[in-house]
Amino acid sequence: MLIACFSPLRAHRTPLALCTCVAITLMGCSDREVGSAIDEGAFGNPTMNNVLYHSGERQYVSVLAERFVAEVPTTVTFAFNSAILEPEAQAILRQQADFIRNFPEARFSVYGHTDLVGSESYNQQLGLRRARAVVDFLVSHGIHRARLDALVSRGEREPLVATQSQERRNRRTVTEVSGFVRGNPLVHDGRYAQIVYRAYAQSGGGEIDSQGTVATSGE
Repeated sequence: MLIACFSPLRAHRTPLALCTCVAITLMGCSDREVGSAIDEGAFGNPTMNNVLYHSGERQYVSVLAERFVAEVPTTVTFAFNSAILEPEAQAILRQQADFIRNFPEARFSVYGHTDLVGSESYNQQLGLRRARAVVDFLVSHGIHRARLDALVSRGEREPLVATQSQERRNRRTVTEVSGFVRGNPLVHDGRYAQIVYRAYAQSGGGEIDSQGTVATSGE
């Protein structure tokens, strides 16, 4: 790219460094998406975010996530250096399974955490084992595995309690709403409000189908 660093009013050259800077800036703008510099990667690229926002999907994912947090315990904890689900954890996960069955159009992620005892690499694997244990339990209670994601482990990076000692509250998994199932009829038609605001059958005896009615559970 050739840029004339020349002023028509004053016949003198603009400093070469300034010309170089302008040239690099303009060249960079030619092949970078607007907004890409501020994309943190948490929700994908800016174009996808724009589409999700204008379609209403991002908004309704947030609303359903808030409803999940308000109605169901989202966190279970673990013994030290363990990925075994204790009875209290299993009781909480049964509540999560009841909720998730009522929203077959939604996808969920399970994030595994540890305390700060041990190496980061070991804790990453331990956090992942905990997340997988939760996913396996939910699957055993009638949730399709394709709707659950246990691939992300935050290990020891996000402690609830800032301590280097053993801390049970840090040894946890957190289940979160992560999105909608692409092939579902309501999602395809953009009827997110019908998904999010439907009645929640708290008995756990059935699953809400794509039309918002309770279907008999096979469990």
